[in-house]
Amino acid sequence: MIDDLRKDARERMKKSIAALQQEFSGIRTGRAHTGLLDHVTVDYYGSEVPLNQAASVHVEDARTLAVQPWEKSMVPRVEKAIINAGLGLNPSSAGTVIRIPLPPLTEERRRDLVKVVRQEAENARIAIRNIRRDVNADLKSLLKEKEITEDEERGAEQAIQKITDDAIAEVDSLLESKEEDLMEV
Repeated sequence: MIDDLRKDARERMKKSIAALQQEFSGIRTGRAHTGLLDHVTVDYYGSEVPLNQAASVHVEDARTLAVQPWEKSMVPRVEKAIINAGLGLNPSSAGTVIRIPLPPLTEERRRDLVKVVRQEAENARIAIRNIRRDVNADLKSLLKEKEITEDEERGAEQAIQKITDDAIAEVDSLLESKEEDLMEV
């Protein structure tokens, strides 16, 4: 029973870290990468679909992304979706290919992005601590129902704290590497 709680906590914390990595992939650095357009959705015959389901996205060079919609009629819609995504990008179409040049980041914009990254990391830490709180509450209820002893509860709480500390350390290392990536000129 305690092992199940510990395993569940570890899995949920891993999911929080994976969600943080997903968020970080959407925050752009100075280089072009296809993850930048992961959050863009396109109106595809009446339904909103992710851009990568309506077009192929690839890196043309270090500062340019190329998007090629599956159908020629989708070019204006894809272009409009990229503009409306709020990423500060200005796509230009040449026939069936949409090229997206990535302007270099200013120092001020880099600092703003670092603030955003820190906030995302703090949200992940909060999620991890909430998972710890939930598991500890479950342990308390098991103790109250006399399904485990006080020593077992104390040992389990220490194990959960160790898992929490490891997860937060991983969040901190992800944050540090993303900050370095953002501040790199």
